[in-house]
Amino acid sequence: MKDEDKTFVKPADGPGWRARCWSALVRLIAFIPGIALCCAIAGVAMLLQRLEEQALGHPYVEALVIAILLGIMVRSFWQPGAFWGGGIEFSAKMLLEIAVMLLGAAISIGVIIGSGPALLAGIAITVAAALVASYAISRALGLPQRVSILIACGNSICGNSAIAAVAPVIGADGDDVASSIAFTAILGVIVVLGLPLFIPLLQLSETQYGVLAGLTVYAVPQVLAATVPISAVSAQFGTLVKLVRVLMLGPVIILLSLLRSKLNLSRGSAARRVGWRVLIPWFITGFLLLATLRSLGLVPIVLLTPIAITTKWLTIISMAALGLGVDVRIVSRVGGRVTAAVVVSLIVLIAISNGLIWILRIA
Repeated sequence: MKDEDKTFVKPADGPGWRARCWSALVRLIAFIPGIALCCAIAGVAMLLQRLEEQALGHPYVEALVIAILLGIMVRSFWQPGAFWGGGIEFSAKMLLEIAVMLLGAAISIGVIIGSGPALLAGIAITVAAALVASYAISRALGLPQRVSILIACGNSICGNSAIAAVAPVIGADGDDVASSIAFTAILGVIVVLGLPLFIPLLQLSETQYGVLAGLTVYAVPQVLAATVPISAVSAQFGTLVKLVRVLMLGPVIILLSLLRSKLNLSRGSAARRVGWRVLIPWFITGFLLLATLRSLGLVPIVLLTPIAITTKWLTIISMAALGLGVDVRIVSRVGGRVTAAVVVSLIVLIAISNGLIWILRIA
């Protein structure tokens, strides 16, 4: 037999493909315990909301907020180990991103166009002003340049996501990132719980409150938690404004990349480029696509209710996961200057955002 007759070429879709599928399945199965835990907390939150409705006639504290509080309570007494961690992380990130994408089916592009160029320009100006103010505050408090940039981007754009995206561009190390995001989770929950107090204090309409939430709350899921209990109008405008704000991450990262050498931010191989998947997250693309399809009448009306219910449940499950990720004891370990920088920056952002609402006369 000739040597060439003995040659065997493994099919491209042979054992290698099956092995990868099996590996993916194993990883997915490993998520089940954590997802089940988040679902259980979400179920309790929904039950407590129904009890509220029966006793008071109205849920003064929605299941979204209850799920966060229950998650924080559980984490205060028990820290989930590796057995639960994968599913909790999956619920807090992937399930929530799916929920945000599905939310696009409830929003028409007409709403975005109808908001007018003034609001879109105002969002960009607000982000820019908040970036400058937050950076100046951090530097005035004596924080390092990289940490100041991370805090400014996290406060002005989208919290931990912005910090994680900007860190490799400016060559920030683990200590820089850790010190920047340590207080974000807890402060984000405080903002979600406290922001509705501005409605009576400032006599805000549902639209005005939605814009305020979209401009000030750190993350998309937290915007949902802060606005859904108020009204659908607040949730729609809050989500719209927040997504436009998130899209500002791309230009900011590009600008930092161009100015990296001038700002002395290059740190050998630590600084690197960031791909488009980070600049424009997939769920924002999906959100805009679904909103476009809804505007064109290509989303069947019969699907809107199931999509809305699915979105609601996925969001509540994600809120439980986010609560499980909040360790209230971390406050005692956060540096005083970092805490002061984040808190003062947030106060300035709220003031700038409220000013924009009144300048544009948003009703």
